Order: sequence, then C-alpha cells, then structure tokens
Amino acid sequence: MVAALELYLDTDATRRIRVLWDALESEGVQSMRSLLEQRHRPHVSLAVAARFDPDQVAEALAGTVVAAPLRLEFQHAGQFVGRVLWLGPTPTTELLAHHAQVHHRLARAGITLVEHYQPGRWVPHCTLSMRVPNALMAAAVRRCLEVLPLTATVVGAAITDHARGISHPLP
Repeated sequence: MVAALELYLDTDATRRIRVLWDALESEGVQSMRSLLEQRHRPHVSLAVAARFDPDQVAEALAGTVVAAPLRLEFQHAGQFVGRVLWLGPTPTTELLAHHAQVHHRLARAGITLVEHYQPGRWVPHCTLSMRVPNALMAAAVRRCLEVLPLTATVVGAAITDHARGISHPLP
C-alpha cells in the first residue's frame, strides 16, 4: 500500500463522482467505492510515497496552503496500464504550479516521492476503478463520459496511508 497527499473536492463534485462509482458498479466494474471498507473519498493525489510521516510532511509544508481553492475542470476520462480508470482535470498553469510547489517543499525536506507523481511526469487524475475488466472498459468509459464535464473546487487536503490507518488533515 502507498501513502498519498490527497486534495478533496467540493460536496457537489464528490456526490457526482460517487454516483459515477455506483453506475460503474452497476456495469460490473469494481469502483473505488468498494475499496477500503467504503472509506475512500474522491480526490486528486498531489504526491505519493511508500510511507509518509505526517508530522514531517506537515513541517515541510508549514506556511503552504495545500488545500488551495483550486478550480478543477474535469474534461476527460483516461486509463493507466493495469486497468486503472480515471477522470482527468485540465492541467492548468495554476494546478501544475501548486503541484510543483508542494513537491519542491517535500523534496527539500528529504521526503522520497514516487517518480510518476514528480513534476513533469504527473498526470492529474481522480481514480474511479483500479480493476476494470478489459471486456467492460468501453462501457465504463461511456459511463464516465455521461458525467463530463465536471467542475470541482478543492476544499480540503490530507496525508493518508490507509494501510496504517492514517488520515492527517492539512491546511
């Protein structure tokens, strides 16, 4: 399992993504709703690591508003190798700059981060399913397109490590 620095979405966007999770489940696709005893929350991860020390991360980000009220415009659905389905916000200059700032502060504190989430490699996304059967991918993507476009505002942030039971809110 991995730890993540998650950005949470406003109530309406969260509700719409949860409705999408239900629609995916009705198609036979296990959504993120089914994982982690239904404690999973729609989000966009800014950083991922094998483990995070919440106090070290909080210290590294002191003075930074991690939950900056960014406006996210989800315009597309995508798939990562391994049958991972997601919705993607447009990578605006503001979002990419915020991501780079957070990574710079974490790296300066000596916190090791997963390479795919580094600036220049990061694909901003909200994961919908991690196990889409190949035969159901077309139906799953069609369900995603039914909810797009989706506008969201970042309203919160936290360090999470579900394997260790950690959910540490950040400003």
